[in-house]
Amino acid sequence: MSKISEKKPMPKPTPKATPKVVSSGNKYGYIGEKLDFAFGKENYILMFIGFVVLLIGYLLMVGGGSNDPNVFNYDMFNARRMVVAPLVLLLGFVIEFVAIMRLTKD
Repeated sequence: MSKISEKKPMPKPTPKATPKVVSSGNKYGYIGEKLDFAFGKENYILMFIGFVVLLIGYLLMVGGGSNDPNVFNYDMFNARRMVVAPLVLLLGFVIEFVAIMRLTKD
């Protein structure tokens, strides 16, 4: 017999992985009549506060440029843009971190 006509046995197919049910038997993330969110109400309130603080920090950093490219404007290096705005941004990121990591009381 030639090598081309010889049939080799096919390898057995690997078993398919079955998905694990993570939720408590419900299909859409509902617990009773209530929707199951990833975070609690306090977490979302803290996230919104952190977002507002971040927005304020970025707004404090805006400006200081010059309309004329031949004129240098030293307002770019004032204390509001170099010290206050980065500290406000850092505070906003800390609030966001706490909002994500805080456990809900439920």
